[in-house]
Amino acid sequence: MEAFFRTHTYLVEHTNAPVRRMLMDEINWDERMIGIKGTRGVGKTTFLLQYAKENFAPNDRKCLYVNMNNFYFQGRGIADFAGEFYKNGGNVLLIDQIFKEPNWSKELRLCYEKYPQLKIIFTGSSVMHLKEENPELNGIVKSYNLRGFSLREYINLVAGTNFRPYTLDEVLRDHEHITRHILPEVSPGKYLKEYLHHGFYPFFLEHRNFSENLLKTMNMMTEVDILLIKQIELKYLTKIKKLFYQLAVDGPKAPNISQLAIDIETSRATVMNYIKYLAEARLINIIYPVGQEFPKKPGKIMMHNPNLIYAIYPIRVEEQDVMETFFVNSMWKDHKINQSNKDNCYTVDENKEFRICDATGNAKIRMNPDTIYARYNTEIGKGNQIPLWLLGFLY
Repeated sequence: MEAFFRTHTYLVEHTNAPVRRMLMDEINWDERMIGIKGTRGVGKTTFLLQYAKENFAPNDRKCLYVNMNNFYFQGRGIADFAGEFYKNGGNVLLIDQIFKEPNWSKELRLCYEKYPQLKIIFTGSSVMHLKEENPELNGIVKSYNLRGFSLREYINLVAGTNFRPYTLDEVLRDHEHITRHILPEVSPGKYLKEYLHHGFYPFFLEHRNFSENLLKTMNMMTEVDILLIKQIELKYLTKIKKLFYQLAVDGPKAPNISQLAIDIETSRATVMNYIKYLAEARLINIIYPVGQEFPKKPGKIMMHNPNLIYAIYPIRVEEQDVMETFFVNSMWKDHKINQSNKDNCYTVDENKEFRICDATGNAKIRMNPDTIYARYNTEIGKGNQIPLWLLGFLY
């Protein structure tokens, strides 16, 4: 136990979160059991340590951070360890990478029942279905999602600004006023270009090649987050990776499921399951027509965020594809995105029609008063024409 406390103290003292994540204020910290899900690389470990730093002194033994990567837990269950911590005055146990413990959900249930004054906050992969696949957690765990940086968070970090997030209704209603507030301080177009290439994952701050680091992370998503958690045999890994690469190369469009099944030598049903797993790992986004969902054939598949496009297939990057991917990823947190029946268009929350378009080519577009035009290559908007970059301020 002493070794864990020493590690905890060191990590908390040396944690310096570059941006305070909005999720920190959205979580109800009074809950006894809290799960923080998120894709690999978005900063879940830093988030846990930042919580500890904000609420406890580094050497306060009421709070303890542990990582299930530690081989110590191969011979000792979470409930047993939590019991010792609890009996010695512990109040808050922070558990990183909970899925590394084979019986983690049953162990958490034991903790909940045996230690009523103990709060457990744990992190897990985005592919985990905390309640659907673990009925013992129903009614006792509150789940939240931590996402990668938004454009707003990226700008605040690199430009030293402190812009607040805006709701979609605020953007649609007041975008002209909002841009007049932001533009005197920064030029969003400059930062948008950087963000699209390397701004979504916090590890762009590390002094390493970002694309190589992202490729390594993408491999870990398939090898650990999909294979390990979904308990898929290792021999099928190459099929999943080949499918992901093919989807990336094809760009945002409706997938040909039959052809993909031939290409990776498996069944259509298996292709659909793999597509679902890739979406849960936050490697792709699946877009359906309004009223449809899995296991129906997707209307469109695209990369989860623009950084992935540049990392996996940099020799062919289409600006329109990148901007549509940015739009969907920005909207995805709080809004439902569906495919529209027109090119470059999406239906948001089943009642708003958006068209993603280049502001320099508007002469070719016949404007519709019932459509919202999210325009790139411009920093300002007017009426139902809004600057696309401003949708990066939704969280």
